[in-house]
Amino acid sequence: MRSHPHRPQRPRLRTRRPPEANEIDGRYSGVLRHLKAEPGLKVEYKDLADAAADTKRLQDAAGKYAAADDIPHGKSTEENATWWNGLTQEQRDEYATLYPASIGALDGIPSTVRDDANRMVFAESKAKYEIELAGIPPEPKPKLVSYGARGGMVYSQKWLDWHHKYEGRQADLKGWLLGMNAIESRLERPASSGMPEAYLLKFNAEQDDGRVILANGNPDTADHTAVYVPGTKTKLSDIDGDLGRTDALWSQTNVLVPNQNVSTITWFDYNAPNDIPAATLNKYGEEGAPTLRQFMNGMETAQGGPDRSHTTVMGHSYGSTVAGMATQQGQGAGPLADDIIAVGSPGMQVEHASDLGVGKEHVWAMGGGGDDVLVRQGGRLVGHGEGFTIPTDKGFGGNIMASDAKDHGDFWVPGRNSLYNQGAVITGRHDKVTLD
Repeated sequence: MRSHPHRPQRPRLRTRRPPEANEIDGRYSGVLRHLKAEPGLKVEYKDLADAAADTKRLQDAAGKYAAADDIPHGKSTEENATWWNGLTQEQRDEYATLYPASIGALDGIPSTVRDDANRMVFAESKAKYEIELAGIPPEPKPKLVSYGARGGMVYSQKWLDWHHKYEGRQADLKGWLLGMNAIESRLERPASSGMPEAYLLKFNAEQDDGRVILANGNPDTADHTAVYVPGTKTKLSDIDGDLGRTDALWSQTNVLVPNQNVSTITWFDYNAPNDIPAATLNKYGEEGAPTLRQFMNGMETAQGGPDRSHTTVMGHSYGSTVAGMATQQGQGAGPLADDIIAVGSPGMQVEHASDLGVGKEHVWAMGGGGDDVLVRQGGRLVGHGEGFTIPTDKGFGGNIMASDAKDHGDFWVPGRNSLYNQGAVITGRHDKVTLD
């Protein structure tokens, strides 16, 4: 078993002093200290927002020494890692501080680095949204005013002006901040809670319905790693429920292998369908599958190879469709994971478990009652499974796990057989799985 090293403190940035930037040197160093504060230092939202506003000037000043174009774009995870490993510590500090969003999204580099960068992105974003929301004026009253001799009612002009200028943005900001509060709560959860340290591996509030990748425990040093892909209607504002599912998975796996390191990851890095009609389309999976494949490759690179951690991809609902399509990405790229679990799956875009590239004995599926039946059978009807076959069909050829889930979202209740069976697969204890 690999040991779990103590995570080092975030270093203070060591800035260069290029002759061309001498005139702004004092401001350069001062703002960077705001942008990358020492651990435990509480930075006020206004201070953080003011510091973030100066980042562009710092990027321009440091361009010759830490240019954005030097960061790999569209490269393999191995090339990303090679670039990062070839930098000095000073250069790494500068890139991570000046371009945190780019570094935080770079598959293949250490999770501790990505986490530091994404926490900076997260804090700056939250500060900006809090300030913007506070600056929106209250909704004008009255909303309706009388019109005409018969006493009809129409929207007041003041309300219409406010509605067109502010209402949609206000709703967005409130939704983003609701989800961000859930993420922040997880990031700040103390060790006494019984959960491991969290790692923020991706964050972007404004891309589609948001993008979040958050790990319980460091995947780089995990003996067992599970990546959970959520389905239809997933959005940043409601991410708390998905984070709770990976919390439950970690707690269950930790019971099964208490002396090993486990990481469970919420992977929401695709544009999930917003409703059932949209979920009948393949385009969301086609767009998300390459991103999932890249993330899995990057995790393997950061871990040190395919044999350093037992990995599982778990797709729920439309997330299983994304996972199935990801197995078909990249000729000769190797298996997506060691095991694949499809939960409440409407289909995986393949006809047989053996088509998923991990061996049919490493493909697992479970269904539930209530609306889960409708989701699965609806997926069959719209053709999400080749030959109208879905993973819970015996003809699919995978392992059908026993499930006591009462509906489509009931698979992660502590103490239930459904959760235990998922944990057994994640920890490689296949003989402990109860089959249906």
